[in-house]
Amino acid sequence: MAGRRRVGVGAVQHKKDMTAKFQAKGSELASEQLSQFSQQLNVFTVKLEEFARRHRDEIRKNPQFRRHFQEMCASVGVDPLASGKGFWAEKLGVGDFYYELGVQIVEVCLSTSHINGGVMTLEELRNRLVKSRSRTRKDTVTNDDILRAIDKLKVLGNGFELIPLGSGRFLVQSVPGELNMDHTRVLQLAEDAAYVTKELIMDRMRWEERRVDGVLTHLVKEGLAWVDSQPSDTPQYWIPSLFLQQYCHSGSSTSVSESIASANI
Repeated sequence: MAGRRRVGVGAVQHKKDMTAKFQAKGSELASEQLSQFSQQLNVFTVKLEEFARRHRDEIRKNPQFRRHFQEMCASVGVDPLASGKGFWAEKLGVGDFYYELGVQIVEVCLSTSHINGGVMTLEELRNRLVKSRSRTRKDTVTNDDILRAIDKLKVLGNGFELIPLGSGRFLVQSVPGELNMDHTRVLQLAEDAAYVTKELIMDRMRWEERRVDGVLTHLVKEGLAWVDSQPSDTPQYWIPSLFLQQYCHSGSSTSVSESIASANI
């Protein structure tokens, strides 16, 4: 009996020793792989910097090339916009491009907030930026550039937010203020016609009248919706940033905010 016990204890100890050896070997292999990966990452980062130096002008002038460059950077965890100093900003001016664009976005949004309540479509924002930049710069600005710049503006607080409308379209909110899910869903519902009615919201959303009233009251108070009681007994709540965006697409070359301003004169 004592012999069997000794054999059992020896087997358990042997199993523990083997487990420890496997763990040690696994740690050794993991360490080697991590070291190799770190070396490869350093080499790739150096190559990325060399590539950026060679194609500096094309990165700044060609929007498609710039987007691919950003994707390459993201693949190795490099963010050219993370700091205004260092290699990316001083040598390439990549960060400067987006910081300058961010300042222009703030200027456009501030100059139109009294008209649209601080919310405009991404398309309208881009049109106004292109028009403004055409006086001094020749480089093209894309929606992707604007989205990246807005993402960096979020460090200023909750003033800048993106409200998805669907099909890759966005509303840009540029004023501090909480838009909850109910507010966002009503704005999304207004995308096609540029307006909503209380009855439409109650029918589509299956909400109670009190809930709908609360949402519409907030949107009107914040200047995000205008009330039109003329067409019928049912008031229509128009979203200015959506309404005149559609108006411009129908054939006018005037910007949305300029059209609103002229309509108020």
